[in-house]
Parts: sequence; C-alpha cells; structure tokens
Amino acid sequence: MKKWWHKGLFLLALGLLFLTGCSEKYPLLDPQGPVARKEFHVLVLTTILTGMIIVPVVILLFIVAFRYRDKPNNKAAYKPDWHESKWLEIIWWGVPIVIILIIATVTVKETFALQYPPEKDKQPITIEVTSLDWKWLFTYPEQGIATVNYMNIPTDRPVKFVLTSDAPINAFWIPSLGGMQYTMPGMAMRLWSQADEPGTYIGKGANFSGKHFAKMSFKVNAQSQEDFDKWVEEIKSTKPALTNEGYAELSKQSVVGESAYSSYPEDLYMNILMKNGGEYMPNHWMMMENQKTAQPTK
Repeated sequence: MKKWWHKGLFLLALGLLFLTGCSEKYPLLDPQGPVARKEFHVLVLTTILTGMIIVPVVILLFIVAFRYRDKPNNKAAYKPDWHESKWLEIIWWGVPIVIILIIATVTVKETFALQYPPEKDKQPITIEVTSLDWKWLFTYPEQGIATVNYMNIPTDRPVKFVLTSDAPINAFWIPSLGGMQYTMPGMAMRLWSQADEPGTYIGKGANFSGKHFAKMSFKVNAQSQEDFDKWVEEIKSTKPALTNEGYAELSKQSVVGESAYSSYPEDLYMNILMKNGGEYMPNHWMMMENQKTAQPTK
C-alpha cells in the first residue's frame, strides 16, 4: 500500500512538472487576442466541467478496486441481491446531463459570437488566404500586395480572413490568435482574428494535404498600425509584381521560403474560386462585402 501511494505522488509531481511553462511551449494555452481568449475560456470551462465527472469516477474506481479486492477475510459488504438505487441513478445520469447542457450552451453561444468581428467599433482589415501545395499565399485586397508563407497584420484591429484553396483541402490555424477554419477549393470561408500586442506568431496547416504538409507553417507578424503602413509601402517600392504566369508557377507542388509581391492581378482570388468550381461564390462574396461595408469606421 505504501509503495502504491509513493508511485501515485511521483506521477502527480511528474505531471505538474510537464505542465510548468505550458504557455511558452503551447501557444494554444497563451491567447494573444480576443478571439483566442474566448476560445481559451471555453476550453478551460469544458476541462473543469468534464473534470467534475472524470476525477470522481477515477477516484471511485481505485476505491472500489481496493475495497473489494480479493483477499482473505475481506470485510467489504456483500449484497448479491442489491440491484439499483434511485438516488445513485439520478446522480450518475443527472450530473452529466446538466454538465453537457452547460457545455453545449456556452459552446454554441461563443461559436456564433465568433462569426462577427471581435470589436465592432473598429474597421477590419481583409486578408485573402489561399492554401497551395505546400505553401500559403496571402493577398491584401485593400493594400494591393501579396506575401507567401508570412503575413503582417496591424495590432488592436480585427482581421477578416477569407480562405480558399487551390490544392487539396487544408485547415488554417494560428493557435495564439485563435480560430481554425478549413480551406476548400471553390469556397470562400471566413475567419475572424485579432492580435492585442506586437509579436511574431506561428500559423500552421492543420490538415493532411500531401507529402510536405508538415512544412506548411507560416509567420504572423503583428505590429502597430504605423509600422504596418510602413511595411506596406516598403513592399510596394522594393518587391516585384506577382503576375498570372508567376502564380501559375507558384501554385505548382513545391516547398518554398518567404516572399512578397508589390502587386498582383486584381481578379486573382476570384479566378481561383471560379477555377475550382465556385460558380455560386459571387453570392457568398457579396454577402461578405455587404457585411464589411456595414462595419462602422473608427
């Protein structure tokens, strides 16, 4: 018995040791924006509520196994004719049902809330995202520039990602800033995000999409609006333009580094949508543009 408790305490201490500094190793546990914080709060609440079921069940499992173990002269109660208890039935059915209803209510509420800008009184910036084999293309329709495998965003301002794919289905994810959304050929999906403070965050391709899908990571550089504007001007004055021929070459299967372009064909993103069977996408596009124009300015 003594040795068993020693092993249990050792495993508990080991678990706490591994959890130390989780926010540095696991950006999902270190939210850096309002969207990520909402999702983190749902994660914490779900963990606590499910723990209210799991922890007692695990403790009772060990108690029952120890109390009723096979040993000579075991004095544990033996009731071969006992078959039910209304109070126990109410507890082990009622408590999980209540917890599931709470989790479902909070999850649905927060999920619908994330369909809108995190701060409605600020003008969002739009970034079009296209997943390729095996790279990411980011086009800025308002600034007229494009980048590959990295993006810059202004801090303290909502970012509306409009996502599609010109390759197999993937999933766009920036753990520190929250949210994950599929990128699918012929569809324009929407995802809101925002960064509170300047910094560099890592984004990932979170869906298997072929041989080098594990290399589909990208950087997100959050900076002040002033620095962002300077960066845009620098790209426009120092980088080449992305042509249709250049995009055709870029879209081929390959692993590339970071690059930027001073301009790109105005209809590039829409052509990608239409090329991949997005004949119904203009309606979706109009809906998104109407929502965009409905947002109040600063």
